[in-house]
Amino acid sequence: MKFWIATRYALLTLSLLCLFELYSYGIARNPPGFYLDESATAYNAWLVSKGGAGETGSRFPVLFKSFDIQNANYINPVTIYLMALMFKVVHPSVVAARTFATFWMFCACLLLGVLGKRLTGKLVVGIIIAAMALCTPWFFEVGRLVWDAHFSTFTMVVFLVVLYRAAHKQSWNWLDIVLLSGSLTLITYGYYSGRILGPLFALGLLLFATRKEGLLDVLSVWCLYVFTLWPLMIFNRTHPGELSRRLWEVTDMKPSATFWSNFDCFIKRYLEDQSLQLLLFTGDVHPRHHVPESGGPMLASTVAIACAGLFLLCQKHLNQPWWQFVLYGLAVSIVPGAVTNWPFHELRLMAYAVFLFLLCILALDELCVLCPVRFTILGFLLLGLLIQVMYFQEVFWREGPNREFVFDVPYKTAFDAALARPERPIYLENGQWGPAYIHAHWYAATQGQSQSQFVTVPAGQSAPRGALVLSSNSNCTNCKLINHFGAYVLYTVN
Repeated sequence: MKFWIATRYALLTLSLLCLFELYSYGIARNPPGFYLDESATAYNAWLVSKGGAGETGSRFPVLFKSFDIQNANYINPVTIYLMALMFKVVHPSVVAARTFATFWMFCACLLLGVLGKRLTGKLVVGIIIAAMALCTPWFFEVGRLVWDAHFSTFTMVVFLVVLYRAAHKQSWNWLDIVLLSGSLTLITYGYYSGRILGPLFALGLLLFATRKEGLLDVLSVWCLYVFTLWPLMIFNRTHPGELSRRLWEVTDMKPSATFWSNFDCFIKRYLEDQSLQLLLFTGDVHPRHHVPESGGPMLASTVAIACAGLFLLCQKHLNQPWWQFVLYGLAVSIVPGAVTNWPFHELRLMAYAVFLFLLCILALDELCVLCPVRFTILGFLLLGLLIQVMYFQEVFWREGPNREFVFDVPYKTAFDAALARPERPIYLENGQWGPAYIHAHWYAATQGQSQSQFVTVPAGQSAPRGALVLSSNSNCTNCKLINHFGAYVLYTVN
């Protein structure tokens, strides 16, 4: 008996490894290159793996400064610390970093399947949900980007699994309270949108406070959750305005505007982010987040099943606290996108996709029964899903590698050309294409090069005469141009 159990688990593990190998296929070339934010995340993680400190600040900070330049934003710590653990045992590389990101999205999709099995008691529903999630362009594309957006999907699903575990208990024990508050903390520290969604989800726990004991349980979760936020509160006190600065940079709402003016901006964006045109056909307009012309980020069959699930929820399950929370979560999941000025920003709306899958679970529970008509409907929906997945994958692999500009592909060629020359140090000049100096430090880490051979030119200053400069300006003045590399130039100062 023990032999067969061990064999079963071994086969399951092997199957998952093969599935992950298929899911992560081609990450070395699509997306191509490495974007600035990706280099900032990976480089800080590598630094932490070496000494516990990021590029700036003290050891093991609460938040990491994204770039060592004036007015740089602070980025969230969870992804960096987890990646640092990986770099303790794995040499830093673009492939390793992308595999890390893909792994967490892969786990999130599988956990959605686990949640589907638990909600319905049907293994087939869990398998279909996991397969649909793995095939969804939204998850597939964001899961290949090496900054903290990919991790937000995993934290959302972990919270929902923990919440469902506690939702049907008469009272919550301390393990439930710790798990709930801990998962809320992960959401909050995991990505910018989590700073909005963490408190909103915590507020939504009141839906489970139908008895005096339930209210005490929710208050216990709140107390522990607030305690975990003390580092952020201390950071905000020592760095006034830094936590909210990023919001005011990316929103049409203004602190000086009236409440109703800001509310009008919010409502317009909130409604726009629910557009079926964007969800099914266009998606995020930035090619870094979504390959143009590949269709929408959600598959049409998935949206159709989710709409059926929403109908069933409103018709049959509105009296159940769990499904009340799902409806509430669906509504508030759009808030992080609605407070910003970018229509349908997929990274800020990751929770929206997760809650659409919860609605799919409800509909699939009704379809996966012994009924020829329902089986036929399900078959047509899954066939349509398969056809659209094939179309998306064909466009993704044909057009995705062509996104060289938005993923800073030429910088690596420019970096290698600079290293091949004898002049040292190599001066790194930031310009119109951003603080590209971070690329040089990251690529140096991947190649085992000494960081001391690079010097960043301070803003408003120039490198000394005769110096070799790798610049993120498209042109140079008072210089001897060596070569152009896309948006970047390599030159010596006259």
